[in-house]
Amino acid sequence: MEEVTDAYAYGDNQSECEYAEWGPSPALLPAIYLLVFLLGTAGNGLVLWTVFKGGRERRRSADTFIANLAAADLAFVATLPLWAAYACLGYHWPFGTAACKVSSYLVFVNMYASVFCLTGLSFDRYLAIVRPMATAKLRSRVSGLVATAALWALAALLALPAMVLRRAAALAGDGKVTCYMDYAGVAAPGAEAAWEVGLGLSSTALGFAVPFGVMLTCYFFIARTVASHFGPERGEGGPRERRRLLTIIVVLVATFGACWLPFHLVKTVYGLMDLEVLPWSCGLHAFLHNLHPYCTCVAYGNSCLNPFLYAFLDPRFRRACGALLCCRRPGPAAAAAAAADRSASYSSGAKAPAGAAGGKPEPATQETLFRG
Repeated sequence: MEEVTDAYAYGDNQSECEYAEWGPSPALLPAIYLLVFLLGTAGNGLVLWTVFKGGRERRRSADTFIANLAAADLAFVATLPLWAAYACLGYHWPFGTAACKVSSYLVFVNMYASVFCLTGLSFDRYLAIVRPMATAKLRSRVSGLVATAALWALAALLALPAMVLRRAAALAGDGKVTCYMDYAGVAAPGAEAAWEVGLGLSSTALGFAVPFGVMLTCYFFIARTVASHFGPERGEGGPRERRRLLTIIVVLVATFGACWLPFHLVKTVYGLMDLEVLPWSCGLHAFLHNLHPYCTCVAYGNSCLNPFLYAFLDPRFRRACGALLCCRRPGPAAAAAAAADRSASYSSGAKAPAGAAGGKPEPATQETLFRG
């Protein structure tokens, strides 16, 4: 396997770092991309089928966000075959600038939309469990449609830099075409690095830190309400329901953070070193540079896990999916159990809602779709 090494000078320190691509990357990364594509397509497609097959009258308000989350993840993973081919060809992009722009834009649109859907779902659960009677209008079907339209519009707006700045061009003399972020048209000479780091930090803030903070806040109040309702003083099936609901809450938050924190942390440290806010270390910079694609793959994994965490952990969805896969309709007993689970998942004892049934070019071998 050919090892590619390039040297680049960063900042004013005139330091030159040699970047040697990790050996397993050219074979391992495309395999991970394709695995995520297959699992994400099947899982999110099943979630969409389950939600819309059940009929409008049987949908909960949370199902609006669950369906949009699945659609966002489905569109996200649909771009992965292109990036798998890109990595398999030694980071040569043969699909042209238009495909580079559109596929990168779709990746960022659905990255933001997915995060916003998770936040909307968390807030919906907060309203359903913590304030079920006072916020019924906020959880209506019209409010859900308005909220999802707003989050998709915001995601499309925040992803525009990828559409504007992405291009495919040969950066070296070997004829290899790279799909990369080109800041030359918008940044003054010498300011490209600031643009790159600025966009990176803003995407981390808006695509991770702020939504994750909102989710943690929602689940804190949810956990407090559930713990209070199912405490020892309540004798009706308290421990079992308490453990199940609190486990789901912990898994949802922990999985989101575990998948996305490495990616955003590496990108942030990498950018701050470029701006010399953090002490420069050539070895650490090269290590983060090689680690970044693997952190991106871990973030991709969230698109595979979401169908299981946000749909199949819900007993109502498990029964619906089982009925679809077995080509049969749930019986009366299953319907009664679904109604009980729906009531438990909506609130912690209150009545369920009505109807609930860079300026410097990156080495070409490591240009990734999330760069910038």
